Amino acid sequence: MNVRLNSIPQTTIPVSDVSKPEVSAGEAQADFADTLKSAIDSVNNAQVASDNKTEALAAGKIDDLHDVMITAQKASITLETTVQIQRKAIDAYNEIMRMQV
Repeated sequence: MNVRLNSIPQTTIPVSDVSKPEVSAGEAQADFADTLKSAIDSVNNAQVASDNKTEALAAGKIDDLHDVMITAQKASITLETTVQIQRKAIDAYNEIMRMQV
């Protein structure tokens, strides 16, 4: 069944109008490395914040158990997401290596 929405204009971009930015392999590699490093730093910061709040709760310095648990869950979810992305990247790499050229 074909349904066409009149309120959404259909546009096409000619192939000749699409410009690709000129990026060298070294620049792309450096950008990827910087992005990866910042993502890992973000995961590490979440883990450190969780550890600090857990230690403060155990020492009796803070009383807000909910905040500690929320911080711990955020750190856990962040780490689990990172592990899943790592697995997907490894799977993609292995799939590319199996391709016949």
